[in-house]
Amino acid sequence: MLLELARRRRVLFLGGKGGVGKTTVASTVALARAREGGRVLLVSTDPAHNLGHLWQQRIGGRAVRLRENLDALELDPEQASREHLASVEENLRSFMPEHLHREIGRHIELARHAPGAHEAAVLERIAQLIADGSRDYDLVVFDTAPSGHTARLMVLPEAMAAWTGGLLRNRARSERLGAALGALGGDAKAARDARIRAVLDDRRARLTALRETLRDHEHTSFVIVLTPERMPAQESVELAAQLRQAGMGIGALVCNRRTPAGADGLLAGRHEIETGILAQLTAALPGVPLTELPMLPGELHGAHALDRFAARLASL
Repeated sequence: MLLELARRRRVLFLGGKGGVGKTTVASTVALARAREGGRVLLVSTDPAHNLGHLWQQRIGGRAVRLRENLDALELDPEQASREHLASVEENLRSFMPEHLHREIGRHIELARHAPGAHEAAVLERIAQLIADGSRDYDLVVFDTAPSGHTARLMVLPEAMAAWTGGLLRNRARSERLGAALGALGGDAKAARDARIRAVLDDRRARLTALRETLRDHEHTSFVIVLTPERMPAQESVELAAQLRQAGMGIGALVCNRRTPAGADGLLAGRHEIETGILAQLTAALPGVPLTELPMLPGELHGAHALDRFAARLASL
């Protein structure tokens, strides 16, 4: 069921409460799809960088090959923020006279610590990865940060596109006023205004394309990962509501570390409790398919363990 969703989508986001195994499930889905012959890019947006630890391989900001047909990278929010602000500063310096460059640097430094700065930079990088990945891969799988951070990130394209649109409207009014006052500044001002408009138009186009991609339920789905416990289940229901409000489609629920059936004693009691929790979850989210992945002995680490888990996923 989960692998079938991966076959039918070009972009999958996997998210949920911290500690439920999002990285493991994202890696397993990506690997299972790659084993079938699909070209897959696996991207971690979680600052914890668990992807490299899980695969026991160095993974950084540039795509590295994990398996045939499977590449991966870890998006570093700090680095994304530095690169984003450097690009903004470069644009501002090209627009403004040299005597204001020091002031630009001061404002950029303040922006570095502003609320939402990292999220905006990560969003720009996600937009780029989706655009490039849709050209070079059959599937892009995002292993996201814990629920609250991810929910905020998914609503940002709408807000940022609207904000950029407001800037463009203000620019248009300013340009009309300049024309009415006799085109103060002449050709140099007109050229600068044209460059500013081009930058804003390009940014709005990227954000609008990302927003439409996230809302295209035939192209993109969100998979909510949880463990069969009351708090992760409740947080999953809340996350689903936030994602739907942002226009995203919920493609599947994945219950990770499910206690096996047929055991005696403690495990039997645990399985019964989990069954009740999952029944409440599916009642709260009717129509969303649920995949159960079993609890396994020991820790799941390294490529060989992931290979075995991917083979099990393909058989479900």
